[in-house]
Amino acid sequence: MSDGADGLQARLKAYEGRPAAVAGVGRDPVNLPMIRHWCEAMGDANPAYTGPEAVAPATMLQAWIMHGLGGGDRAGAGRPGRAREYEELLALLDEAGCTAVVATDCEQEYVRPLRPGDEVAFDTVIESVSARKTTALGAGHFVTTRTDVHVAGELVGTHRFRILKYAPARRKPRERRPRPVINRDNAGFWEGVREHRLLIQRCTACDTLRFPWLPGCNACGGQEWDTVEASGEGAVFSYVVMHHPPFPAFDPPYAVGLIELAEGVRIVSDVVGVPCDKVRVGMPVRLEFRRYDDELVLPVFEAVAM
Repeated sequence: MSDGADGLQARLKAYEGRPAAVAGVGRDPVNLPMIRHWCEAMGDANPAYTGPEAVAPATMLQAWIMHGLGGGDRAGAGRPGRAREYEELLALLDEAGCTAVVATDCEQEYVRPLRPGDEVAFDTVIESVSARKTTALGAGHFVTTRTDVHVAGELVGTHRFRILKYAPARRKPRERRPRPVINRDNAGFWEGVREHRLLIQRCTACDTLRFPWLPGCNACGGQEWDTVEASGEGAVFSYVVMHHPPFPAFDPPYAVGLIELAEGVRIVSDVVGVPCDKVRVGMPVRLEFRRYDDELVLPVFEAVAM
């Protein structure tokens, strides 16, 4: 670690044990309606949370100290702002390039149950600041705060909350899909794709349609041909779901289908518009052209609602 990094870490560690919020008061007393809503949302029918002797679920601890989206408080309840020391810590991390933040986890300890009518108060301290860590999101520091929750001066629980303040990692540009190999035998097909037309070869000697494009007719050997534009209607004749290997520019799992066109020929392409595990043999599909980048347009087949 460089001297600069050592110096930054020393400055960050100096904030450990300093306040993050002081003299907070819960927005509402512990109350039965909030307990009921919580239990309904969680599907918890424990009878301990109802009746005259009800207690609050222990995991509601943080709910009593949160301030809601509007941030307002009941009359007389003082909402603490962030302590100056916590703001300084965050600013220091911002200066070091750790401008992004994500919550990572929390831990709670319960000393005694909360009951309707309890009025909670709390203080929050900066418990720890980690050394610089490298994550998939980017390199940064984990900051853990500890909130002690009290009722009438008695400790009832502790809530630890951990965030990662990090410098977002530079994302590699998304890989481009492979380019099709275009030669003199199939150039007409790809020219049609660029025009959003799916062209099928037709032998001018025997009228047999063929796909993929070939220099000669499979049926009669004729060398002359013209084209027919596909209607775009078809059905899944067969398919596979690709999981591995994970090719760049592709997002597995995805379905690759052998599509039988209404004209009778078959083409291999992606099946889209439906989860890959819902693709079925015989499923009707319809042609669409999808642009993948500034250069590449490909024919794909979207599932048709049955």
